[in-house]
Amino acid sequence: MILYNVTVNVDQSVVEDWLNWMKTVHIPDVLNTGLFIENRLMHVLSTEEGEGSTFSVQYFLESMENYEVYRELFAPALQKEHVERYGSLCVAFRTLLESID
Repeated sequence: MILYNVTVNVDQSVVEDWLNWMKTVHIPDVLNTGLFIENRLMHVLSTEEGEGSTFSVQYFLESMENYEVYRELFAPALQKEHVERYGSLCVAFRTLLESID
């Protein structure tokens, strides 16, 4: 199993809007690609004091092949929508993990 994790620090001024948009628009759009089998939206509790709140958006895939299809065909447009909507109010970094169980 592959976990595609997107960690996002969200400026406090847009946290409520961002959470609503993620739950009602962005995450459904990602899942509608048909490439993911599950997702989770988590609030990161162990962050240093600072501006904003940090979230982990976790998407689970069955294979690296599915991730590659997502990355090539869908990710650019979906990431662009996020940047256009929130700009510098959200800072994201992405991590790809593989289950070793």
